[in-house]
Amino acid sequence: DEVLRGMLMYFVLPLWLAAGFADFLCHRASHIEKTSGWKESVLHLAQFAEMAVPVLAALFLEITSGVILLMMVFLVFHEATAIWDVRYASSRREVSPTEQHVHSVLEMLPLTGLLLVIALHWPAFAALFGYGTPDFSFRLKQSPLPLTYIVSMLALTALFEVLPYLEELIRGLRYRDLRRKE
Repeated sequence: DEVLRGMLMYFVLPLWLAAGFADFLCHRASHIEKTSGWKESVLHLAQFAEMAVPVLAALFLEITSGVILLMMVFLVFHEATAIWDVRYASSRREVSPTEQHVHSVLEMLPLTGLLLVIALHWPAFAALFGYGTPDFSFRLKQSPLPLTYIVSMLALTALFEVLPYLEELIRGLRYRDLRRKE
């Protein structure tokens, strides 16, 4: 369990943050504000919000059948939005092979994280399918994760995800407003 938990905390989540920032850099390099614009940025923020829910749940809540179900539902939402995003973007701009590869990482790491959570909490997952009694409660962890880890991950998320994608949205809105004035 410690190995799986360590992989989740110190490999999957940091790599996912790095891939999210790499995707932002791809968008910046392709000047999306001039092509697909602010609307694509909204889709990126939606995907971030869809994954923030299960990640925050994993950080702060006991992993119950209800939390696993929540994670599964939000993963499906995220994948649907990712398909919408790529369809929208590819019809308005070139999506480079590098960006496509980054998208692959961004799609697989949430699934990897979910699979690790399921492996760590198999009885809670199996209960969703009738192998035991599911617990749909949402309650804070009895043994919380280290505060330094939580603060570090939240700070890194703000620095490498929230702020860059908000900047991307603002850049797109400014370009839209500039075009309207012309």
